[in-house]
Amino acid sequence: MFSYVGIIGGISVIVVISFLVLLHKERRKTREFYEKNGGPTLERAKNIKIFKKEELVPILKESNLIGRGGFGVVYKGTLGKEQVAVKQPISASLLENDQFANEVIIQSQVIHKNIVRLIGCCLEVGTPLLVYEFLSGGSLDDILHSKDKKPLNLDIRLSIAVESADGFAYMHSKTNTKILHGDVKPANILLDDKFVPKISDFGISRLLAGDKDHTGKVIGDLSYMDPVYLQSGLLTEKSDVYSFGVVLLELISRKKATHSDNNSLVKSFLEAHNNWNRATELFDNEIVVAEDLELLQNLAGMAVECLNLDVDQRPAMADIAHRLLILNKSCRSSVLGR
Repeated sequence: MFSYVGIIGGISVIVVISFLVLLHKERRKTREFYEKNGGPTLERAKNIKIFKKEELVPILKESNLIGRGGFGVVYKGTLGKEQVAVKQPISASLLENDQFANEVIIQSQVIHKNIVRLIGCCLEVGTPLLVYEFLSGGSLDDILHSKDKKPLNLDIRLSIAVESADGFAYMHSKTNTKILHGDVKPANILLDDKFVPKISDFGISRLLAGDKDHTGKVIGDLSYMDPVYLQSGLLTEKSDVYSFGVVLLELISRKKATHSDNNSLVKSFLEAHNNWNRATELFDNEIVVAEDLELLQNLAGMAVECLNLDVDQRPAMADIAHRLLILNKSCRSSVLGR
């Protein structure tokens, strides 16, 4: 009897010791991830919350999946009383671990009504998790091109263009350090329930310092990519301007730009412009009314300027934002005067 109890006791001790060893290894592994992902650096950062692994892991399940892209997957969840979007980047994404802390700090400093707010991150996992505010309206790509697309008047489209441009202009010229998006497209312009746009997914942005604006890795969606950047690998703010020009064309045509069809949307508008033809037949029928044709032509002309293959001839994003704002005010004035 005594030996039996002793055996049971010995096994219990072994189980407890094994558990403690595993627990110690898990804690050490968690700490290693935390330090490797820039935890000590981010501890000193303002405007950023560092979440524990156990707070976010329950959100990472298939039923909460709301998006999947080239840089990761996104889950919808709730933290406290706030709905959030948790992004899990794909391993071996463009961001190396030693860049992660700096990228998070950059994003946490970008506070603008038309840019998705970064709430915090989790560093205790192999691939860090990012926590953003959740936007209920989906993406601009969704509302323009989904199968059950709803009516979208010119006033809403112009407002989306104005506010999106303002967000990009802020990133380019109104932050302490110039921030490039690098992947401007309708899928990365999210909307709230009132169609207010917010720019997302600029984790692939590059912090420009001196002449370090050249990257050997081409990033972004080929359907919206600046051909000059594609050839040179040199990412500049004018690369974002080109991509925004394609977004403008999608807004006024409700046709999707696709690299697979040799970018016929872009080519059609450029040909109409170069041949001095009015692009009326290219506009979405839903917004083609006689009194708005001049406004639509102005928008098409602005998009064509953004698409200029001579980078120096493209307008700055701040200029585009200003001109769009003037167009929007004139549009509202004319509506009130009708």
